[in-house]
Amino acid sequence: MTDVLLEIPAVVDRLRAAFRFGRTKPLSWRRGQLGALRAMLTEQEGAFVEALRADLGKPADEARRTEIDFVCREIDHTLEHLDSWLAPEDAELPATLRPGRGTVVREPLGVVLIIGPWNYPLQLVLAPLVGTLAAGNAAVLKPSELAPATASAIARFVPQYLDQEGVAVVEGAIPERRQRCWSSISTTSSTPATVLSAGS
Repeated sequence: MTDVLLEIPAVVDRLRAAFRFGRTKPLSWRRGQLGALRAMLTEQEGAFVEALRADLGKPADEARRTEIDFVCREIDHTLEHLDSWLAPEDAELPATLRPGRGTVVREPLGVVLIIGPWNYPLQLVLAPLVGTLAAGNAAVLKPSELAPATASAIARFVPQYLDQEGVAVVEGAIPERRQRCWSSISTTSSTPATVLSAGS
């Protein structure tokens, strides 16, 4: 077993403990993390552009447009609509429960694993992270080992900008789908993925 495989349960336990304690639930935490993610992308743009060039040969304009700016726009859109998305909604109740009232309240799920592909190695790791953070979940990012420069940049900058009790990065080729510790798995893989839900 590799060191990475030994590390995963401890990482998930740390994130799950923070989630259960309620660290990721406040709207202020969610907004703060989304703002920090945007700051990371703008302040470290040059490093990400260089990593994408090294991994994929992407020209700087393409890297900015299809990877960095895409995620920044996703963050801006999410921040603009987050309050309305999280607002409780009245729910219809069957006649047998009247005069009671029902309300739909959206709650976070737990610890989400986000598996990145090689072809859009920044966008398709960080865009799902936007929704994960907005929903109040903790996240483990698993960038593609086939884009090592981008994976390394993500692993270097995420802990500098985001709350390490709510977001972690695991690098390397690992059988992450065999780990039965995820509340949800986000992947764009072209191979069938078995989603293992162990609850939070």
